[in-house]
Amino acid sequence: MKNNLIAFILFLVFSNMAFANVTLPNLLSDNMVLQRNAEVNLWGWANPQEEVVITPSWNNQTYIIKASNQAIWQIKIPTPKEGGPFSISIKGYNEIVLKNILVGEVWICSGQSNMEMNASWGIENGDEVVKNATNPNIRFFTVPKLTATTPQNNLPGNWTECVPETMKNFSAVGYFFAKRLQDDLKNVPIGLISSNWGGTPAEIWMPEEVIQNDTILIEAAKTRKEESYGPNQPGRAFNAMIYPLVQFKIAGVIWYQGESNVGSTVYDKTFSALITSWRKGWQYDFPFYYVQIAPYKYGENHFGGAIIRDAQRKVLREVPNTGMALTTDISPIDDIHPKDKKSVGTRLANLALTKTYKTNTALVNGPLYNAIKIEKNKVVVSFDFAEGLYFKDNKADLFEITGADGIFYEAKATIKKNNVILQSDKVKLPVKVRYAWKNTDQSTLFNKANLPASTFITE
Repeated sequence: MKNNLIAFILFLVFSNMAFANVTLPNLLSDNMVLQRNAEVNLWGWANPQEEVVITPSWNNQTYIIKASNQAIWQIKIPTPKEGGPFSISIKGYNEIVLKNILVGEVWICSGQSNMEMNASWGIENGDEVVKNATNPNIRFFTVPKLTATTPQNNLPGNWTECVPETMKNFSAVGYFFAKRLQDDLKNVPIGLISSNWGGTPAEIWMPEEVIQNDTILIEAAKTRKEESYGPNQPGRAFNAMIYPLVQFKIAGVIWYQGESNVGSTVYDKTFSALITSWRKGWQYDFPFYYVQIAPYKYGENHFGGAIIRDAQRKVLREVPNTGMALTTDISPIDDIHPKDKKSVGTRLANLALTKTYKTNTALVNGPLYNAIKIEKNKVVVSFDFAEGLYFKDNKADLFEITGADGIFYEAKATIKKNNVILQSDKVKLPVKVRYAWKNTDQSTLFNKANLPASTFITE
């Protein structure tokens, strides 16, 4: 009797081993978009040593992989140029067929509430936009708000087609980004993965060890206060909301965050470390385009908002393959959630179309501080992207200069040969310049593309 029982238990064990189902992460599902002209990862779980056969319909070739002794399998397969819909058969002891798959461009949309903000929150022309949002060539994957103390290998969610009901609750900036890309890329399918959490600092979006291994970042992270609406501990959102995505091939990232780091004096270092850590995870220096935070009433007794804007400007020089969309001209100073999300998404897309896809030759950056030259009591400020410099409404009152005493005074500003010449009767020997340095300052210096200049302070 005892031997029969043991035999029966062994039979059950081996039966379960023999017929364990192949399973997939939720990111690999019907309706997904895979990166075109690439080698993409497919992965999942199966019995140790179980043979998994993958057959994509775009070439009907078979790709075979065995699961490891950890019950994990992963394989790279080539994707064609844009197109679809396709299917993929994934067969072990069971068979999964993924349907309605498109091949195109995949972008992650991440950050805090201004990236999370969707049409149902109340964006400009929201009802009209939602009504016209049916576009089967745009697909959405929304990552839910999750935390973890260690990196996770899966997350809930599924891919959906863009229709009014799904677009209404998806990142509006992401949607307008995709729409603008499609204008230039001739309706190439766009897959958007939205991973956002309103009110969160950058520290939670990067691996904890990156912060722990840097004394400056540790000290900055210690200043984060506990909030009721989200985590403040390093790594918590990264582990649960970004790390499970790193095997999925992407074209790049768009990012809108920084408001919750107002008060930090080292945001440029924090943000640079975040970008570098993500690229290390994907093992690819993908394009990273981000939004400079808008002017807002953060308080009149400090320059916290201006310092973050300037830190974001510095990251452009410190980290390659990045771009920054400015918003000072399209954002009211009394609303931390500006409603014009179309301009933001369009400006991010224009950066991608110019720098990544090379389909756009237009000027897509605002004037960007380059250098100063002191000429006796005058300062000559030069800019990149300075073609056609002008002061909107002839307002030239946002430049300030200081001498060795460190006291800034408003400077008289004039434009000459696409440079700005500064002078003040109160500063005989100028050494330093700052521009749009109040939290609520909305830039009045523009170039011929009608794009605003960034806040800056000279070193």
